[in-house]
Amino acid sequence: MTAVSPPSHRISAFFHRKPQLRLGLLLTAPMLWLGLAYLGALAALFITAFWSTDVFTGKVVTDWSFDNFVTLFSDSVYRTITFRTVGIALLVTVIDAVIAFPMAFAMAKLASPKAQRVLVIMVMTPLWASYLVKAYAWRTLLSGNGVLNWLLDPLGLSGPGYGVTATVITLSYLWLPYMILPIYAGLERLPTSLVDASGDLGAKSFRTFRSVILPLTFPAIVAGSIFTFSLSLGDYIAVKIVGGTSQMLGNVVYDNIGAANNLPFAATVATVPVVIMLVYLAAVRRTGALDNL
Repeated sequence: MTAVSPPSHRISAFFHRKPQLRLGLLLTAPMLWLGLAYLGALAALFITAFWSTDVFTGKVVTDWSFDNFVTLFSDSVYRTITFRTVGIALLVTVIDAVIAFPMAFAMAKLASPKAQRVLVIMVMTPLWASYLVKAYAWRTLLSGNGVLNWLLDPLGLSGPGYGVTATVITLSYLWLPYMILPIYAGLERLPTSLVDASGDLGAKSFRTFRSVILPLTFPAIVAGSIFTFSLSLGDYIAVKIVGGTSQMLGNVVYDNIGAANNLPFAATVATVPVVIMLVYLAAVRRTGALDNL
């Protein structure tokens, strides 16, 4: 008599022969969650941006109009805040890249394997601390009677105080690990033999960096810039703590949700960083920098 396989064995054999179907079923739940929680929230954000608020009752009016966008782009205050936000995000990204690259290079190419593990832990350690603790620590350092002014006072100098400069310094510190770790991973994958070959062919250090190291680690720099740029673009807490009277787009969104109770206009302002990031990701993708990540 021919042995009949149990149903569970037949089902297991069926899915074993169809790995794509098995993978699709495994991804169904997380993809549904992504579609509902993330993409659904973005869709609701874009839809709400075309609505308005009744000035007398404060209720949301679901009549479609471009009034919020007209106000956003025609008002010089909002244009200034938008340019300030993008400028701060770009400056933070550049500062972090300049600081992170030599640190990541030392970790990946100069440190011993044991020292690499220690350095990676040291870079990741600030991520375990509270965001607010780190931001308020910088507020203390940059205050009028803080450590920075105490150190500069004998030289007849003073710190930047609270404002845009303090915001850039604080955000650069907060997001620096997100730039170091991708660059470190990219440099670790870079074969040392290529650097040695460049030197053997007579290339100086700067030429080796420009022609060999930088092109091959560019995707890693782009990956780090996505983190630092997007996180700075949407931040509103650091500028509240050390920004003085300066505002960023996140503050406008927060104020319109809370004090102003104008959810549609808050949604309109929130679309700006989303669109900027979509344009940035599209530009990065066109360069081919993300293909090898």
